[in-house]
Amino acid sequence: MLYIVATPIGNLSDITIRALETLKQVDLIACEDTRRTKKLTSHFDINTPLTSYYEHNKFSKGQYLLGLLQEGKKIALVSDSGTPGISDPGFHLVKLALENNIKVEPIPGACALIAALSASGIPANRFIFEGFLPIKPGARKRILSKLSNINKVIVLYESPFRLVRLLSEIKEVFGDTEVTVLREITKKFEEIKKDKASIILDYFSKVKVRGELVVIINATEI
Repeated sequence: MLYIVATPIGNLSDITIRALETLKQVDLIACEDTRRTKKLTSHFDINTPLTSYYEHNKFSKGQYLLGLLQEGKKIALVSDSGTPGISDPGFHLVKLALENNIKVEPIPGACALIAALSASGIPANRFIFEGFLPIKPGARKRILSKLSNINKVIVLYESPFRLVRLLSEIKEVFGDTEVTVLREITKKFEEIKKDKASIILDYFSKVKVRGELVVIINATEI
Protein backbone atom coordinates (compact mmCIF):
# COMPACT_ATOMS: atom_id res chain seq x y z
CA MET A 1 0.00 0.00 0.00
CA LEU A 2 1.24 3.47 -0.92
CA TYR A 3 -0.30 6.30 1.09
CA ILE A 4 -0.17 9.84 -0.33
CA VAL A 5 -0.09 11.95 2.84
CA ALA A 6 -0.63 15.70 2.85
CA THR A 7 1.36 17.53 5.52
CA PRO A 8 1.08 21.13 6.81
CA ILE A 9 2.27 24.00 4.61
CA GLY A 10 3.38 25.94 7.67
CA ASN A 11 1.25 25.58 10.76
CA LEU A 12 1.83 22.10 12.21
CA SER A 13 -1.65 22.12 13.73
CA ASP A 14 -3.09 21.78 10.22
CA ILE A 15 -2.15 18.10 9.98
CA THR A 16 -5.12 15.74 10.08
CA ILE A 17 -5.73 12.99 12.61
CA ARG A 18 -5.81 10.47 9.78
CA ALA A 19 -2.42 11.68 8.49
CA LEU A 20 -0.87 11.24 11.94
CA GLU A 21 -2.33 7.76 12.30
CA THR A 22 -1.02 6.80 8.87
CA LEU A 23 2.50 8.12 9.46
CA LYS A 24 2.68 6.15 12.70
CA GLN A 25 1.53 2.82 11.29
CA VAL A 26 3.43 2.61 7.96
CA ASP A 27 6.78 0.84 7.63
CA LEU A 28 8.56 3.74 5.94
CA ILE A 29 8.05 7.43 5.09
CA ALA A 30 9.42 8.62 1.73
CA CYS A 31 10.08 12.36 1.83
CA GLU A 32 11.82 15.08 -0.15
CA ASP A 33 14.05 16.25 2.70
CA THR A 34 14.46 13.93 5.69
CA ARG A 35 15.62 16.84 7.88
CA ARG A 36 12.45 18.80 7.22
CA THR A 37 10.14 15.83 7.68
CA LYS A 38 12.03 14.86 10.85
CA LYS A 39 10.88 18.14 12.42
CA LEU A 40 7.28 17.11 11.75
CA THR A 41 7.62 13.54 12.98
CA SER A 42 9.57 14.57 16.08
CA HIS A 43 6.91 17.16 16.96
CA PHE A 44 4.23 14.46 16.94
CA ASP A 45 6.40 11.68 18.45
CA ILE A 46 6.38 9.60 15.28
CA ASN A 47 9.27 7.14 15.11
CA THR A 48 8.71 5.68 11.65
CA PRO A 49 11.95 5.46 9.57
CA LEU A 50 12.48 8.09 6.87
CA THR A 51 14.05 7.80 3.43
CA SER A 52 14.77 10.52 0.88
CA TYR A 53 12.81 10.61 -2.37
CA TYR A 54 13.30 13.79 -4.37
CA GLU A 55 13.74 15.16 -7.89
CA HIS A 56 17.29 13.93 -8.47
CA ASN A 57 16.85 10.35 -7.22
CA LYS A 58 13.21 9.78 -8.19
CA PHE A 59 13.97 7.07 -10.75
CA SER A 60 16.51 4.98 -8.82
CA LYS A 61 14.78 5.42 -5.46
CA GLY A 62 11.40 4.86 -7.11
CA GLN A 63 12.45 1.36 -8.15
CA TYR A 64 13.73 0.67 -4.65
CA LEU A 65 10.46 1.79 -3.08
CA LEU A 66 8.48 -0.22 -5.62
CA GLY A 67 10.41 -3.31 -4.55
CA LEU A 68 9.44 -2.71 -0.92
CA LEU A 69 5.81 -2.19 -1.86
CA GLN A 70 5.83 -5.46 -3.82
CA GLU A 71 7.15 -7.19 -0.71
CA GLY A 72 4.06 -6.00 1.14
CA LYS A 73 5.52 -2.98 2.92
CA LYS A 74 3.34 0.05 3.66
CA ILE A 75 4.91 3.34 2.59
CA ALA A 76 3.74 6.91 3.14
CA LEU A 77 4.78 9.48 0.56
CA VAL A 78 5.06 13.07 1.80
CA SER A 79 6.43 16.28 0.31
CA ASP A 80 8.28 19.03 2.17
CA SER A 81 4.89 20.65 2.71
CA GLY A 82 1.37 20.31 1.41
CA THR A 83 0.06 17.60 -0.89
CA PRO A 84 2.53 15.29 -2.69
CA GLY A 85 2.42 15.34 -6.47
CA ILE A 86 1.68 19.07 -6.70
CA SER A 87 4.84 20.71 -8.09
CA ASP A 88 7.06 17.94 -6.74
CA PRO A 89 8.29 14.54 -8.02
CA GLY A 90 5.73 12.54 -6.04
CA PHE A 91 3.61 11.72 -9.06
CA HIS A 92 6.41 9.54 -10.50
CA LEU A 93 6.17 7.13 -7.58
CA VAL A 94 2.36 7.13 -7.68
CA LYS A 95 2.44 6.37 -11.41
CA LEU A 96 4.94 3.56 -10.85
CA ALA A 97 2.79 2.05 -8.11
CA LEU A 98 -0.38 2.14 -10.19
CA GLU A 99 1.37 0.61 -13.19
CA ASN A 100 2.41 -2.31 -10.97
CA ASN A 101 -1.01 -2.85 -9.38
CA ILE A 102 0.01 -1.43 -6.01
CA LYS A 103 -2.94 0.08 -4.15
CA VAL A 104 -2.66 3.85 -3.71
CA GLU A 105 -4.62 5.69 -1.03
CA PRO A 106 -4.74 9.50 -0.70
CA ILE A 107 -4.75 11.07 2.76
CA PRO A 108 -5.90 14.61 1.89
CA GLY A 109 -5.03 17.78 3.73
CA ALA A 110 -3.24 21.09 3.27
CA CYS A 111 -2.37 22.41 -0.19
CA ALA A 112 -0.98 25.91 -0.82
CA LEU A 113 -2.76 26.11 -4.17
CA ILE A 114 -6.22 25.54 -2.68
CA ALA A 115 -5.55 27.61 0.44
CA ALA A 116 -4.48 30.55 -1.72
CA LEU A 117 -7.52 30.36 -3.98
CA SER A 118 -9.85 30.17 -0.98
CA ALA A 119 -8.41 33.42 0.43
CA SER A 120 -8.07 35.31 -2.85
CA GLY A 121 -11.62 36.58 -3.19
CA ILE A 122 -11.58 35.46 -6.83
CA PRO A 123 -14.14 33.01 -8.30
CA ALA A 124 -12.17 29.77 -8.56
CA ASN A 125 -14.63 27.52 -10.39
CA ARG A 126 -12.26 27.63 -13.39
CA PHE A 127 -8.53 28.21 -13.03
CA ILE A 128 -5.17 27.15 -14.43
CA PHE A 129 -2.29 26.07 -12.20
CA GLU A 130 1.19 26.50 -13.69
CA GLY A 131 3.30 25.89 -10.59
CA PHE A 132 6.82 27.33 -10.88
CA LEU A 133 7.57 29.01 -14.21
CA PRO A 134 10.97 28.47 -15.88
CA ILE A 135 13.88 30.44 -14.46
CA LYS A 136 15.07 31.68 -17.87
CA PRO A 137 13.35 35.00 -18.73
CA GLY A 138 12.64 34.09 -22.35
CA ALA A 139 10.86 30.86 -21.47
CA ARG A 140 8.90 32.58 -18.69
CA LYS A 141 7.72 35.36 -21.00
CA ARG A 142 6.63 32.85 -23.66
CA ILE A 143 4.48 30.96 -21.16
CA LEU A 144 2.98 34.16 -19.73
CA SER A 145 2.15 35.34 -23.25
CA LYS A 146 0.28 32.11 -23.97
CA LEU A 147 -1.56 32.34 -20.65
CA SER A 148 -2.65 35.89 -21.39
CA ASN A 149 -4.92 34.58 -24.17
CA ILE A 150 -6.79 32.07 -22.02
CA ASN A 151 -9.05 34.40 -20.01
CA LYS A 152 -8.96 32.39 -16.78
CA VAL A 153 -7.64 32.73 -13.26
CA ILE A 154 -3.96 31.68 -13.23
CA VAL A 155 -2.15 30.37 -10.15
CA LEU A 156 1.65 30.33 -9.88
CA TYR A 157 4.23 29.40 -7.25
CA GLU A 158 7.29 31.64 -7.01
CA SER A 159 10.56 32.09 -5.17
CA PRO A 160 10.97 35.28 -3.10
CA PHE A 161 14.13 36.00 -5.10
CA ARG A 162 12.19 36.20 -8.38
CA LEU A 163 8.89 37.72 -7.25
CA VAL A 164 9.58 41.29 -8.33
CA ARG A 165 10.75 40.16 -11.76
CA LEU A 166 7.66 38.01 -12.16
CA LEU A 167 5.34 40.86 -11.17
CA SER A 168 7.08 43.12 -13.67
CA GLU A 169 6.59 40.53 -16.40
CA ILE A 170 2.94 40.06 -15.45
CA LYS A 171 2.34 43.81 -15.75
CA GLU A 172 4.13 43.87 -19.10
CA VAL A 173 2.22 40.91 -20.57
CA PHE A 174 -1.21 41.19 -18.92
CA GLY A 175 -1.37 44.94 -18.41
CA ASP A 176 -2.50 46.41 -15.09
CA THR A 177 -4.68 43.43 -14.23
CA GLU A 178 -5.64 42.32 -10.72
CA VAL A 179 -2.98 40.29 -8.92
CA THR A 180 -3.04 38.61 -5.52
CA VAL A 181 0.18 37.63 -3.75
CA LEU A 182 -0.12 35.31 -0.76
CA ARG A 183 3.02 34.92 1.33
CA GLU A 184 3.77 32.45 4.12
CA ILE A 185 0.25 30.97 4.14
CA THR A 186 -0.71 29.62 7.62
CA LYS A 187 2.56 30.88 9.14
CA LYS A 188 3.28 33.63 11.67
CA PHE A 189 4.00 36.31 9.06
CA GLU A 190 1.21 35.40 6.68
CA GLU A 191 0.46 38.22 4.24
CA ILE A 192 -2.13 38.71 1.51
CA LYS A 193 -1.82 41.58 -0.96
CA LYS A 194 -4.47 42.08 -3.64
CA ASP A 195 -4.53 45.02 -6.08
CA LYS A 196 -3.64 46.11 -9.56
CA ALA A 197 -0.35 44.71 -10.85
CA SER A 198 1.34 48.13 -10.75
CA ILE A 199 0.50 48.66 -7.08
CA ILE A 200 1.52 45.13 -6.08
CA LEU A 201 4.79 45.55 -8.00
CA ASP A 202 5.51 48.86 -6.31
CA TYR A 203 4.86 47.40 -2.85
CA PHE A 204 7.10 44.35 -3.21
CA SER A 205 9.82 46.40 -4.89
CA LYS A 206 10.24 48.31 -1.63
CA VAL A 207 10.34 45.43 0.87
CA LYS A 208 12.60 42.44 1.40
CA VAL A 209 10.57 39.46 0.24
CA ARG A 210 10.87 36.26 2.25
CA GLY A 211 9.05 32.97 2.51
CA GLU A 212 6.91 30.86 0.21
CA LEU A 213 4.67 32.60 -2.29
CA VAL A 214 1.56 31.99 -4.36
CA VAL A 215 0.71 34.46 -7.10
CA ILE A 216 -2.78 34.62 -8.59
CA ILE A 217 -3.49 36.52 -11.79
CA ASN A 218 -7.11 37.41 -12.39
CA ALA A 219 -6.82 37.22 -16.16
CA THR A 220 -10.59 37.05 -16.55
CA GLU A 221 -10.58 40.84 -16.41
CA ILE A 222 -8.45 41.21 -19.54
